[in-house]
Amino acid sequence: MKINRKTHLELRLQNLLFTLLFLAVVGLVGWLSTRYTAQFDWTASHRHTLSEGSRKVLDLLPGPVTITAYARETPQLRERIADQVGRYRRFKPDLTLDFVNPDTQPDKVRELGISMDGELIVEYQGRTEKIQEPAETSLTNALQRLATPEERHVVFLEGHGERSPQGEANHDLGQFGDELRRKGLVVSLLNLAITPDIPDNTDVLVLAGPRVDLLPGELKQLEAYVQKGGNLLWLVDPGEQHGLQGLAAQLGLSFLPGVVVDASTQVLGIDDPTFALVAEYPPSPITQGFEEMTVFPIATALVAKEDGEFEKEAFLSTLPRSWTESGEVKGKVVFEPAKGERSGPLDIGYTLTRQVQPPAPPKPESPAQSEPPAKAEAPTPATSKKPVKPETAPKPAAKPEAAQPREAAKPAEAPKAPPAPPINQRIVVVGDGDFLSNAYLGNGGNLDLGLNLVQWLGRSDNLINIPAKVAPDSKLDLAPLASGAIAVGFLFILPLILIGTGATIWFKRRRR
Repeated sequence: MKINRKTHLELRLQNLLFTLLFLAVVGLVGWLSTRYTAQFDWTASHRHTLSEGSRKVLDLLPGPVTITAYARETPQLRERIADQVGRYRRFKPDLTLDFVNPDTQPDKVRELGISMDGELIVEYQGRTEKIQEPAETSLTNALQRLATPEERHVVFLEGHGERSPQGEANHDLGQFGDELRRKGLVVSLLNLAITPDIPDNTDVLVLAGPRVDLLPGELKQLEAYVQKGGNLLWLVDPGEQHGLQGLAAQLGLSFLPGVVVDASTQVLGIDDPTFALVAEYPPSPITQGFEEMTVFPIATALVAKEDGEFEKEAFLSTLPRSWTESGEVKGKVVFEPAKGERSGPLDIGYTLTRQVQPPAPPKPESPAQSEPPAKAEAPTPATSKKPVKPETAPKPAAKPEAAQPREAAKPAEAPKAPPAPPINQRIVVVGDGDFLSNAYLGNGGNLDLGLNLVQWLGRSDNLINIPAKVAPDSKLDLAPLASGAIAVGFLFILPLILIGTGATIWFKRRRR
């Protein structure tokens, strides 16, 4: 095509128009970026996005939240804190972040007990929480505690060899007790031999596998607590129930003899068949959205009676290749139905609920009942200490009917108060106490399940547990031979292949 002056002018106009349109599009995109925010998280576990649980916790905080970060002038630290808090600000615009250099305010730092660079003070409606690590789990737990100003008391029964929430032994629940305290729960111990009454402010009573028999008076207190509507978490271990058969009958549950064994553990590389695995969960408020496998070492199977006052639902069931082993678990273990052993799936966890009418408060005494009766009549000879002389004795009245006392006016009855609404009683019975012990708490989703149990029993359904996000693709472990082969391949073999291919093509073209 021949380019003349007219064609040259048209090309210049086209280039100018394209440049103007391109600049307009760039300016529009820049303007939109200041008004709207769009982020995409393509990581395997969405670890750069605020979890659904954290967003629900933010919905429980209608007022403004202030976060003060006591961090020195370190760009990397402040950027990490701002990035983490920024994920919360996307869903809660009235959440503010302020940075304070701890070196400039030593008195304030000493007053708040700041000991590490980068600690955060979270403030909401006059209450504060301090966290040392700007991670989502720590920050969301602090917001959970601020969202529930009332204290929730979790009481562990002790005095009979139970697992202690303060113990450090492998069978104790010390780590689980620490996690409950991080959630803002008040964890305490109760010995019914010393304090015969269960406190009225007990939100959840935990019975964690006693090893000796409870006294008759303690059993009555425990059964009375359940009868009046108290929430209970009962961790049952296989074997002797130490006098708690009456409590089991009250709840409508029974325990199958033997220990649950699971042949599926061999596939997962677990040598001990007494580890019962739970991989699927039925619809339940406790396990809603729960997808992690849980491990129950040395569990007992439960059976629920159809009748009774409680509505019972099994929420923990073992895999189909499990059964109850009545013999000694040693060497090769086989299923023997002739001995009464039952095959899986077996139920090892139940929730029990019912509506309980709270006891009526005591009626106050009326004034007529509380005041002593007036002495209108004169003392008679039978009741007087001194005999009454005839001349001093009172004369009979002329009108006998007038001498009789008048009938006292009945006080007006106070209007009856409406009956209190029924209490939704919640009880959880799990046929294993080891899954929350220090030795096995970190296996699978045991910790998250235990926290969900206590939160549901304490009627804190909206305060779900926020599990830590684990990225399955963040670390790649290679053997030394494999890593060496990759290094040689990329550093030597691949460049030689490219050079050889280029030389071959060049040589062929040269021969043409």
